Parts: sequence; C-alpha cells; structure tokens
Amino acid sequence: MKDIKIVFMGTPDFAVPIFKALADNYNVVAVVTQPDKKVGRKQILTPTPIKEASALYNIPVLQPVKIRNEYEEVLKYEPDMIVTCAYGQILPKELLDYPKYKCINVHASLLPKLRGGAPIHHAIMDGYDKTGITIMYMDVKMDAGDIISQTETAITKDDTLGSLHDRLSEMGKDLLLETLPNIISGNINPIKQDETEVTYGYNITKEDEKIDFTKTNIQVDNKVRALNPTPGAYTTLNGKRMKVYDVRLSDRYYANTLPGTIVGFEKDGIRVVTGDKEIILTDIAIEGKKRCLVKDYLNGIDKKELLGVVLK
Repeated sequence: MKDIKIVFMGTPDFAVPIFKALADNYNVVAVVTQPDKKVGRKQILTPTPIKEASALYNIPVLQPVKIRNEYEEVLKYEPDMIVTCAYGQILPKELLDYPKYKCINVHASLLPKLRGGAPIHHAIMDGYDKTGITIMYMDVKMDAGDIISQTETAITKDDTLGSLHDRLSEMGKDLLLETLPNIISGNINPIKQDETEVTYGYNITKEDEKIDFTKTNIQVDNKVRALNPTPGAYTTLNGKRMKVYDVRLSDRYYANTLPGTIVGFEKDGIRVVTGDKEIILTDIAIEGKKRCLVKDYLNGIDKKELLGVVLK
C-alpha cells in the first residue's frame, strides 16, 4: 500500500489517532491542517494537534487560510487519495475530483444523522442513545456523500463529551484501517444517504453553552455532559458566570417554583429546580475561581445566602 500517495487533512485532537494510524501504514505525502491560532490569555501562537503530530513523521504540512483558493498546493503532491477527518473547511470540487481513489472522510456520527462540525456534542446534547463512525465519499454538500462503512456505539448515561470523543476517535482509527484496503481493491458497495433521515450537529455557539433550567432535568443533564470537559455548560449565580461540569438527577418535584431556583443542599451538591424535576449540581467553576467539587465549595460559604437564588 506504500505506493499509493495519500494526503491527510485534519485539525483537532480527535483526528490525531486516525492520522497516526494512516501514517504508520500508508504513504502519507502531505498533511493539510488549519492555520496556527493564538490561544489563551497570553495569545500564544499555537499549532494544531495534527501539525504537531505530523512533525513526528517529517511529513510536509500545508496550512491554507482558505482551501478553496489554495488547493493547487495540494495537487502538487499528486495524491491518489485524500483522507479527511475534522479538517474544518469545505473542499473545492477541483480537489474532490482529482484523486484516483477519490476523497474520503471519517465522520463522528451515523450518517445521515448529525451532519456538521459538532456531531459528538449534539449526540449527547440531543439525547441520542447511540452514535458511531461513518467513512464516506466526500461530496460538494457537507457530509452528504455515499456511505462506505459504519460502526456504532451506545451512548451511556455516564458518557461525557470527553469519554465519547476518545472512544469515537479510536473507533475511527480502527474502521479506517479496516476500510481502506477494500476501497483500494474496489471491494465496496457505497450506499446513498437517505435525505429524509438527515439531522444536523452544527458547531456549538455561546448560546448553546447556556443552561436553560426550564428544560427537563434530563435535558439539562444532557447539556452538561455534552460540554464536559470543554467549553463547559454555564449559568449565572449572583451576577457571576458559573460553569457546571457534573450533575445528578433527582425525582423531587416542586410545583409553582421558578426553574433555576436553588431550593436546598446535599453534602455534595446544590439542589436546583428544572422544568420538571430537581437536579443537583456537583461539579462547578465560579467565574474567577478554579473548578471544584460542590462539596468543597459549600464548605466555604454561608449556604443560607444561596437559598432562593435563581440561576439565570
């Protein structure tokens, strides 16, 4: 397989195990990733995880600002196949049409469900009971190409963005290695996506991160888990932003109580009313302070001052 020239296109941590598996087993002639970005309070210019990983293999790296205008640099490597995973830009038709074995994408959902840039977040946030990996041919429309192979995993009540992200990344690596020989040999039967079954998992916005306590406690739990460890779901406590990283469901019900109201405490949590039952916050970070377990936070405050406060 080393005689087949492959260009890999990807950006975040999710794509790293997939890239490494490809580079260990195939002839990856170039890597395309997003430009370096300024990160953190000090705005330090930081390479993407894929750029850092590619340095281990001494593979040339391209970082076009807009691939649709700079695709000719990729074509200079004369790729027989382009493999993408969470690259972050739409490929122009000139790239899609060039490789002998076409362009394939490793996508973190069971297409046609959850097309878009944040399928893992939305799988949990939107209450899916399962998700998976799809390897597909790329198309001019986002995540709309024919399906080559799929594998699935259940989403448990304990899954967070972090746990599901890592599991799916490993599954993507395994499925890619399993699928590539069949693509090269032509031993595949691609399936067109059913457009009537399409859902979307668009990139997370600031509004998506805000907790809406008028929702059910299960929906609040889903949002918290979908944004843990980053960026973190948030609410506002006494004018300060408070991120919530973990909660526990409760069967207590409060009639005629405004959702978001703090109604009591447990040794390890703050009891808050939702649109149906109560939810207990157990892991938080108050603006300006470090993340901590609620049991430790409660040791340093007068709990009476929080009773009746409404989280907004």
